Amino acid sequence: MPRTAGHRIGVSRVKEVIRAANDLGVRVVTFFAFSAENWQRPKREIAVLMRFLDNFLTRQIRELEENNMRLKIIGRGDPLPEYIQKKIKQAEAKTENNSGLLVVLALNYGSRQEIIDAVKKFTLAVIKGEAKLDNLDSEEFANYFYTAGLPDPDLLIRTSGEMRLSNFLLWQLSYAELYFPRKYWPDFGRPDLEEAIKVYQGRERRFGKINVD
Repeated sequence: MPRTAGHRIGVSRVKEVIRAANDLGVRVVTFFAFSAENWQRPKREIAVLMRFLDNFLTRQIRELEENNMRLKIIGRGDPLPEYIQKKIKQAEAKTENNSGLLVVLALNYGSRQEIIDAVKKFTLAVIKGEAKLDNLDSEEFANYFYTAGLPDPDLLIRTSGEMRLSNFLLWQLSYAELYFPRKYWPDFGRPDLEEAIKVYQGRERRFGKINVD
């Protein structure tokens, strides 16, 4: 089957995982929907992905609103199509006052470009006198990322058995637990999310320290 068939089913899995995460009490769930490197794919495939994204933003927003969920997009706006950028702003505005599950979509996202953009923002703030170089630490620097204001992820789920991060949230994942199921994303559903969380709950997180009984 063509890759676009996998993308179509993958969108339905996003919806399923959103519902499951909400039921399980997860506070934030982030999906790597479209990377900055994905522009190198065939134009026809990109067009299909943009169409799926357009449909998702149109239909899924209703469900997010009905269930008190919020939507946030991280990544660069350009060169996403203007109609997509407009719909993104509308979707974020419609759900910004909701207090439930926060659904984050990484679109035209690349972690290296995010770090570079953060450096540029901080440098500009120093030039304008809005920030001081001597005050810079990891917490302060995080305020210049696309993810400013969001908690660092506790768990990364990388499907398809690939053992790599693929330029995703490199800074934010510093202390996250990593989980690599062999299933491909179009096959990943609620039971798989439940299993991933179960595995996570059985791990010991020390953040560089030693747990003393």
